[in-house]
Amino acid sequence: MKYKFLKLGAAFMMSIVVALEGSSVAQAASVRAGLDATLADYLSESRMTISQKEMKEVSAKNESAAQDKENEKKETSKDNKKESKKTICGYTKLGVAKVDNYLNVRAGAGEDESIVGKLPSDAGCEILGKEGDWYHITSGKVSGYVKCEYIVTGKEAEKLAQKLKKDMAIVNTMTVYIREKPNTDCTILTIVTEDEELEVVKEDKDWVKVKLDDENGYVNKKYVEISEELKKAMPYTPESSESQSGSESGSGSASSSLAQTALSYVGGRYVWGGTSLTSGVDCSGFTMQIMAKYGVYLPHNAAAQSGYGRSVSTSELQAGDLIFYGSAGAISHVAIYIGNGQIVHASNSRDGIKVSNAFYRTPVCCRRMF
Repeated sequence: MKYKFLKLGAAFMMSIVVALEGSSVAQAASVRAGLDATLADYLSESRMTISQKEMKEVSAKNESAAQDKENEKKETSKDNKKESKKTICGYTKLGVAKVDNYLNVRAGAGEDESIVGKLPSDAGCEILGKEGDWYHITSGKVSGYVKCEYIVTGKEAEKLAQKLKKDMAIVNTMTVYIREKPNTDCTILTIVTEDEELEVVKEDKDWVKVKLDDENGYVNKKYVEISEELKKAMPYTPESSESQSGSESGSGSASSSLAQTALSYVGGRYVWGGTSLTSGVDCSGFTMQIMAKYGVYLPHNAAAQSGYGRSVSTSELQAGDLIFYGSAGAISHVAIYIGNGQIVHASNSRDGIKVSNAFYRTPVCCRRMF
């Protein structure tokens, strides 16, 4: 480009020199013709240069657009990979408990660490890491450590999960009514609290038939989220001896021992009408057999058991007391209070004997047997 400007300038100067020296008209015309030719060449080449510049700019824009598109494809591919990352029942690194009844979930990687929860047999967990012979896991609302030898992982865990998973209705509001029929004009069986998981029996447009302990009921669909789930760990904090207060000498220690005995059967089978702690029990069969170990003999019926012992309020509950549940005053379920707002009970065929929040549903009454 600089060369072209020099060439044009030289031609222009030549024309001035010729004019000053009194050159002939012919010479001036010749110089002018040369200047015009030079100008024409310059303008032609300039247009070509501009055209090439524009082409380069367009080409650069096209290349940039192509690169942006390629980057977008890569990002989309990454997002798709993230979305398609295999999850089973919400777990990405699945572990499944394989034990006779339950695993203690501890606060740290050691047998001397405090217990923070119970992981039942066949329950799922997310493996967060490993520390020696212990897995760091999370399951439900429990996070802690369990022994590696009792956790199945990898393909074996995936196969187990496919067999064990169930459709569950998870309560998404503070409280919800469980009704006798799929309408709002029927009897309310009980009130269930937020995050409680109810096994789905049948689902229709507006209502879900669910299993609550050993009963069936209906819940409005807008108050639950339905998803495939594995059993989860249950929070558990042993009640301290200071918080166990018996009005009679020795009653506190007996109640505490009874609660611990009941807990040793967590993970056991639920069998309707069953009375065997090893082969299977229903709710009243479980309380009947546990109480019998401590010299209290109860009938095999939840409503009948509520007539034994003495009445206590929910504010007076201590480990070993019985809590009764039902609807409209009619008792249909019973559990053993183990302290710190928790119960152990034979719930249903899916969960078997498990730990729950004592107020996961509304209690009808509470009784103390010691």
